[in-house]
Amino acid sequence: MTNQPYGGYGSYEPYQEPQAPGQGSAQGQGQGQGQAWPENQAYVDPYADQQYTQQWQGQTWETQLQPPVAPAPVAPVAPAPDPVGADGPEYGPATLGGNSRVTDAQRARAEGRSPIIEPGMQPAVLTALLGLLLAGGAALGTYALLVPLVVLQGLTAAGWFRLNGMWPARQGIALGFLGALAADAALLVSDRSPAAILGTLGVWVLLSLVLQLRSHADPDERMYGLTATVVAAALAIVAGGYLAADADAVTVGAVAVAAGMVARALPLPTPVSVVVALLVAAGAGFALDGSAAGAGLGAGAAVCALIGHRVASYDYPSRFVHFTAGVALPLAVAAPAVYALARLLD
Repeated sequence: MTNQPYGGYGSYEPYQEPQAPGQGSAQGQGQGQGQAWPENQAYVDPYADQQYTQQWQGQTWETQLQPPVAPAPVAPVAPAPDPVGADGPEYGPATLGGNSRVTDAQRARAEGRSPIIEPGMQPAVLTALLGLLLAGGAALGTYALLVPLVVLQGLTAAGWFRLNGMWPARQGIALGFLGALAADAALLVSDRSPAAILGTLGVWVLLSLVLQLRSHADPDERMYGLTATVVAAALAIVAGGYLAADADAVTVGAVAVAAGMVARALPLPTPVSVVVALLVAAGAGFALDGSAAGAGLGAGAAVCALIGHRVASYDYPSRFVHFTAGVALPLAVAAPAVYALARLLD
């Protein structure tokens, strides 16, 4: 049987993959049929237009030919205004740790502001409470007075060091507190003789000098440490004057200081609150003693207490200073006045 043309369209040839345009023979083979490509017609990929259309779909020549747009420049952020400026509060809040770079006192001085901040009502109430404990202890006996006195001496030593910006200063605080304990022991042994205070003070000044000379710190720091140690020890030792004074004088003086400090913390102008504090302290002394001597003793103790209160307010102190030196200094500074005025007005 002879081969016949398939369907009348020429001879049958097996299927071959079409080639890309310009490659291979000009006569491509038909897909699935025996039809041959014309000699003068190049092969065109039927999927080329579809891929090209999908590639540029959704885009225009205008968007493709435009140059890339540079991002808009970001405006510099202005620095935040200083919270303690012309429109801010006069003082910033007191802190426990302070600023390690610039202290609040240095900043206050640089800006022409006063570095004085008074302790306020809470330390005044604590001072009054400690004063009442001293008065009650004096009324009960010597050893009952010793308990609040030791608390007063410890607060005095710690508060003075922190008030001078020296913290931690455990060696100086411990040295001042030990001096106070030595003075108390000497007073008890000597039957409350005031000479024990002077003797202990002299010994502790010499001891502080020797210890600071053995220090390897810079000369300036050594001098600051010596001054703070001597003053802290002196104030803590002098507070032992309550043991040397008569019990009635301690009661009058401590109550007068307590009343005067609460009056000083009232929200009044400073000159007015000072006058009110003196009058209240004198009135408290007169009420307890019933004489002009008691009023004089109360007023004198209040004057010394106001000096201690002013010192505790200096150099932009922190809350730690307010609750140590601000509590203890009014009572500690008033101790010599209580002893001296009691003997003078007796």
